[in-house]
Amino acid sequence: MSGYMDRLQRYKENRGVMASLRCILVESKTHRAWSMLSRLGIGIDDPAWSWVAGLFATHPETASVGNFGATCRAIMVSRDEKPGDDNKMTPTERRFQHLLAAEQGKEVRDRVLRMVLLAKAQGVPVNYEKLATDLKCWNDHTKTEWAKAFWGQGESVENKGAA
Repeated sequence: MSGYMDRLQRYKENRGVMASLRCILVESKTHRAWSMLSRLGIGIDDPAWSWVAGLFATHPETASVGNFGATCRAIMVSRDEKPGDDNKMTPTERRFQHLLAAEQGKEVRDRVLRMVLLAKAQGVPVNYEKLATDLKCWNDHTKTEWAKAFWGQGESVENKGAA
């Protein structure tokens, strides 16, 4: 686990710190998170780690393996969504496909936030350390790795366990 995640984990039960960090997720309140980010050693000019700190404050259940594609797959499995024979995508597949089409920056961060809220609702943990790395390098390689983890290279949902 990185130093950032270790520091975040230490404050997991501190409601005040978590409330301050969640402010980074609301454009008009980001300035409220800056002092806490600074205390945690996270640069306020580091959009990936700042955003991840806010996501963690929203849903502090962490995983140590898997990328965000695996998290999204676990959401789909926990919602008991199974791809049918009629070529229609499940609601989670549609959301995931929109996430992969997102542009670097605010668009991808907003779509990740929606999926983290779904993960919270379903009790699915998130590998925030890997998520921060992937958000910093949002490119076709990252998208392909997420897609491989989500769709499992042709494996059916029943054959592939949740992340």
